[in-house]
Amino acid sequence: MRIAIFENIMTPGGHEVDFDRILSEELTALGHDVVFYVPENFRFAMDYGRPVVRLPKAAVTYTDVRGIARLVATVRREWHRQAWYRALYQYAQAGAFDALIVPTSTYRYLRALKRSPLRHSPVPVLFLLHGINPTEAPKFLRAVDALAACKSIRPTVLTFGDTIFGERRRNIRCIYPPTFVPRDIPASERATLAAREPGAPLRIGFFGQYRREKHLEAFLDAYFAGHYTRPVELIVQGATMHPEDADDFERIIAKYKDRPGIRFLHKGLIGAEWQRAILGIDALLLPYSAPRYRYHWGGMLFTAIGFLRPVVTSDDMNPEVFAAYHIGETFPSGDLVALKTTLESFINNYDARRATYESELAKAAEAYAPQAFARRIASILEEP
Repeated sequence: MRIAIFENIMTPGGHEVDFDRILSEELTALGHDVVFYVPENFRFAMDYGRPVVRLPKAAVTYTDVRGIARLVATVRREWHRQAWYRALYQYAQAGAFDALIVPTSTYRYLRALKRSPLRHSPVPVLFLLHGINPTEAPKFLRAVDALAACKSIRPTVLTFGDTIFGERRRNIRCIYPPTFVPRDIPASERATLAAREPGAPLRIGFFGQYRREKHLEAFLDAYFAGHYTRPVELIVQGATMHPEDADDFERIIAKYKDRPGIRFLHKGLIGAEWQRAILGIDALLLPYSAPRYRYHWGGMLFTAIGFLRPVVTSDDMNPEVFAAYHIGETFPSGDLVALKTTLESFINNYDARRATYESELAKAAEAYAPQAFARRIASILEEP
């Protein structure tokens, strides 16, 4: 098939970029011809090595936009979305592609189809939604119901169940999300990065974007309060977007840098550098709690699975995954005393549990493999 990917969300890096890469590379590996369709001003964070078609009207971002300006940006984005939809419909009518994927959608993308000829597309249009929360669910279901007669429109939710809060619709597909894997690191180098000297510290990575509201110091205090019976080192990597966050992160680095058992990296990591950093640790610490993780798949969790690294995480992080696979340890969301106890147990018993973690991670990595994800996407596009 000739498969079009319509991307309109610009981001400097992160899991959104890697997600488009999964679609592009894995669908191509299955023998499909992938082309990106993007707004006229779209800037790619990486080169996917695929042809690109520019659509009329610019992408609209909300970065640093507040108040009335944000409302204006919202209206402008909806207006531009209609222009993109019209252009995509015209390309579909002309036979430019056999199927279309919108890789990061919301109910708003579906609702906008009511005013667009794209709802009558002559080719399948797959809208991928990365989870539905309880507030969004009624709006999503209303939008889906309004499209029930549009056979080419195929809303597809990345989830671990087969319903949306107990609701089923004939035009909704539910599929597992994919893992992120070290695509840019040769297998021989992966083994070298993972190698450990006898008696070397257990290296735990605490990675991601740093913002002041994340209360990093509370998590670090929980780590330092633990009593560990084996050598351990915590590597804290933080990428900062705003000067105030950068200043605060530097303050924290200065506060803790001379304490044993911790190392800081104030730097954004992308591509192979990011992959080497993950491969260079033994386990990932994912302590942040948020209700949305019960409904949206966790990018860092699926990075850990794809890189075969066990985790310590709060129990609101995709609990269905932990119910199926013993890939690490969880603690009650928001309970820092429990985090301390869980870290102690994980670190002190790591050597005894390592074989179990490795076995369960391999099973999870196979179940959520990018190749399997691409096959599920292709099968939805191929439905009559």
